[in-house]
Amino acid sequence: MIVFPNCKINLGLHIFSRREDGFHEIKTQFYPLSLNDCLEIIPHEKGDTVFSSSGISIPANGEKNLCEKAYDLIKAEYNIPPIKIHLHKNIPIGAGLGGGSADAAYALLLLNDFFSLSISKENLTAMASRLGSDCAFFINNIPALATGRGEVLSPSSLSLKDYHLLLVVPPLHISTKDAYENIVPHYPEKELEEILKLPVAKWKENLFNDFEKGIFSKHPLLDSIKSTLYEQGALYAAMSGSGSAIFGLFSNNPDIDKESFFPECFTWEEKLLY
Repeated sequence: MIVFPNCKINLGLHIFSRREDGFHEIKTQFYPLSLNDCLEIIPHEKGDTVFSSSGISIPANGEKNLCEKAYDLIKAEYNIPPIKIHLHKNIPIGAGLGGGSADAAYALLLLNDFFSLSISKENLTAMASRLGSDCAFFINNIPALATGRGEVLSPSSLSLKDYHLLLVVPPLHISTKDAYENIVPHYPEKELEEILKLPVAKWKENLFNDFEKGIFSKHPLLDSIKSTLYEQGALYAAMSGSGSAIFGLFSNNPDIDKESFFPECFTWEEKLLY
């Protein structure tokens, strides 16, 4: 059985305070994209569950992949048999696109279907939040306002349907730890919900990602990419999450020579659906 975990972007990201558990209180708008990985599971008659991957190399950090952790989480409650898990990685890693979180959430959904466990969306969402701060978003996978550490989701009336997006990801991996290094938590002057009600053309002066200032100072290439997107006609451009992906929103399909403007970068275009 195969599924295709997609990624997301963040529209605005405010960091309010550091919590006692080491996480931060945030507010952001999650928005799904169609750029995806490919995740497959098949029965494994002998031995333990096996994980393998292809595509973009996944850094070896001595820990299990989130897909394996998703399997362990369900096995602890439902005692499912061993399987083989294969992940073809296509979503850039360390780019603020939530690809790993999407893989974990889709692993939960896939296991639920594969073994006919009938776990409710509510319980799957609770399981996903145990795996990562933004994993829960991918269970329902529709635009949502996120608070807490990113796991508290509220329905969103935001619509970007028919806008065009250009995503640019340079060959930079930015860890969440590094992203938070220079953050000074604060409360913004305007609530994110109110900013998102403004026309997209007015977001440039109002909608901010608190990570940008510190990360751009270390990686000026990202600031340059953002500026180029504006120069090429973007109505709004920003970094997604903790970086390094930069996206631009356009009213029409952007006619840009990506190889000239964004050499050595991964790029992705799509017409938005929500």
